[in-house]
Amino acid sequence: MEPVRLTTERLELRPFTAADVPAVHAACQDPDIPRYTSVPSPYTSEDARVFVEERCPRDWDEDSAYTWGVFTLDDGRLAGSMCLVRLAWLHAPERQAELGYWTAKEARGRGYTVEAAREVIRWAFEDLGVERLEWYAEAGNEASRGVALKAGFRMEGTLRSKIPYNGTRRDAWTGSLLPSDLGMPTQAPYLPFPERG
Repeated sequence: MEPVRLTTERLELRPFTAADVPAVHAACQDPDIPRYTSVPSPYTSEDARVFVEERCPRDWDEDSAYTWGVFTLDDGRLAGSMCLVRLAWLHAPERQAELGYWTAKEARGRGYTVEAAREVIRWAFEDLGVERLEWYAEAGNEASRGVALKAGFRMEGTLRSKIPYNGTRRDAWTGSLLPSDLGMPTQAPYLPFPERG
């Protein structure tokens, strides 16, 4: 797929360019980003270059992941990164993807990540025809969970030993979001288990 640009009231979501390498490198020096994501630690300038110039474009080309840089409209600063991964939407009947994100330390607490997530969710449901979005984060990552909840995800529980990290395995919180949760149509009807209430 050709990379897509998305815009919200305060943000532009666009593919990263070579000019963004220094900002990505700087943001990923915050220890919370490699702590709670798959970003390598230590995170080098070469890691940022490979991510921006090689991995992200290849993932768009191969429909294996769609990654955006999240930039403020007023000053063009990097606020974070947003992605759709595990794209099973190409292969009906799954039509699923996972939403992932990180926020630059200086941009936290301003609602940027929730705003960006809502726009990616809208695009995934309306333009891609995704019928189920998933989210997961290491259990205890309250910031990521807060974003997911504000974006509309419903928490589904804890996955035991889901995340390998530094030679250990960690539990993960998980949630999902369906188009019907947001009053949007879906191609396949949803038949929930009757005892769910």
